[in-house]
Amino acid sequence: MTSKLQVTVPKAIAQRYGIEPGGVIDWLPAGEAIRVVPQGKSGRVPDRRYRVDLFDRATERQRARDSLRQEGRVALDRGWQREELYDRGVAG
Repeated sequence: MTSKLQVTVPKAIAQRYGIEPGGVIDWLPAGEAIRVVPQGKSGRVPDRRYRVDLFDRATERQRARDSLRQEGRVALDRGWQREELYDRGVAG
């Protein structure tokens, strides 16, 4: 990022998404991230097949996590409590 808050889009990304010099891109908030979308494509809704594929992959990841928990391979206990965070670094 430059001192004028300008960013450079990597060439491979620009080519993949059809971003050309002088083109306009939209900056969209997405939770804790920012989506950079070529202007005019931000309102495009992914087709049903793509959305179902994303859902199926997410479901499979969740099943894998649940399976590990049932096998006891994932610790459910972090080893600390939230309240302990407030006392860290405080001389007692």
